Amino acid sequence: MRVLAAMSGGVDSAVAAARAVDAGHEVVGVHLALSAKPGTLRTGSRGCCTIEDSGDARRAADILGIPFYIWDFAERFTEEVIETFVGEYAAGRTPNPCVTCNEKIKFEALLDKAMALGFDAVATGHYARLSLVDGVPELRRSVDTGKDQSYVLASLTPEQLRHSLFPLGDSWKTDVRAEAASRGLSVAKKPDSHDICFIPDGDTKSFLEKRLGQRPGQLVDAETGAVLGEHTGVHGFTVGQRKGLGIEAPAPDGRPRYVLSLEPVSGTVKVGSARDLGVNVIEADRPIWPSERPLDGPTECVVQVRAHGGIVEAVAEVSGDEVTIQLREPLRGVAPGQVVVLYRTDATEGDLVLGSAKISGTR
Repeated sequence: MRVLAAMSGGVDSAVAAARAVDAGHEVVGVHLALSAKPGTLRTGSRGCCTIEDSGDARRAADILGIPFYIWDFAERFTEEVIETFVGEYAAGRTPNPCVTCNEKIKFEALLDKAMALGFDAVATGHYARLSLVDGVPELRRSVDTGKDQSYVLASLTPEQLRHSLFPLGDSWKTDVRAEAASRGLSVAKKPDSHDICFIPDGDTKSFLEKRLGQRPGQLVDAETGAVLGEHTGVHGFTVGQRKGLGIEAPAPDGRPRYVLSLEPVSGTVKVGSARDLGVNVIEADRPIWPSERPLDGPTECVVQVRAHGGIVEAVAEVSGDEVTIQLREPLRGVAPGQVVVLYRTDATEGDLVLGSAKISGTR
């Protein structure tokens, strides 16, 4: 096949491109320039898509002997990812920008352009397993469950998955680094990126306040209605948050308080005890079924509500574009705006992604 290898400048995408070459495909490397003002250097493992990253990607492509290009997607990234991120927080929801980036940039904008240029597939360094069974995609967790990224890929459509390659799905991260070193790739020991790539200092609250300004409101005890303090905007909080609430007086029982809900119109942040955080029912909408198989009646499954963690057994049922999920045990810190991913556990083949949806409410 003609394969476009998305090369971020990290070790995973470099090895994924190398494996695509080894498989006999005609491979072209591309680095996505996503920042309108890329810094010249990273700060350790914070940030990505910098000038340094593009240089690392180019050097890897040179070693692999493949053509290499840089495509400027900065404007679309700003519109589709950053502005969506800001808007979701302003509305009192908690988005996952990595899910949005995969959905809108890497597997919509990038894949669309690749198809228009005559490529058959896009290869990335994501840790997930993908196979086609009678032409139907099956997306599963990575063998290395500690690095598994099926959660952030679960919003892809069947058609997008049919034109995707994840060469690292059957590998462990330690083996990928060792392979990179054996191939002479300089990124073999490069730190993985973490946190939000467009907030390299990790200060999400300041980032949002610069764009949204201050929107003062009150911190209120969810049980008594007592005003406990003031804040500068609901965008500075997320459900389940414990630290940085700015409440001087301790709770009557001396235990920590947590954010329970956000009301952006009134500017109210309701807080309470840990026992009030647990939810038993998740309501979600806009489901996507990667294997083209919507749920048929109540379905036993495993759900995940965060990229790393928030996993519990459940029963899910679909009604139109709505999904209702009854949890077998309570989950904490479940917030509207997050993505919920449904898996079917298979002891022999590993967890299969059944579908994903956007959380709209909890009970």
